[in-house]
Amino acid sequence: MECKKEENLQFCSCTYTVCSKRGICCKCIKYHRDMGEIPGCLFPKEAEKVYDRSIEFFIKSWAEKLGYKLVKK
Repeated sequence: MECKKEENLQFCSCTYTVCSKRGICCKCIKYHRDMGEIPGCLFPKEAEKVYDRSIEFFIKSWAEKLGYKLVKK
């Protein structure tokens, strides 16, 4: 399969522009998955800029954006 890096870069919303995996989605997803994280492109725009790629922050960010209140136990 041919990578379409240049095409991917046109819509990549990750602001970490020095990343060697930027635009190579399969490598980005594998890297973050191996680290137990979520790729930046899946976060709400304002949350992506924080560079916290944790699953917990992902859930919290989307919950807040969608108007849900999270209850900590």
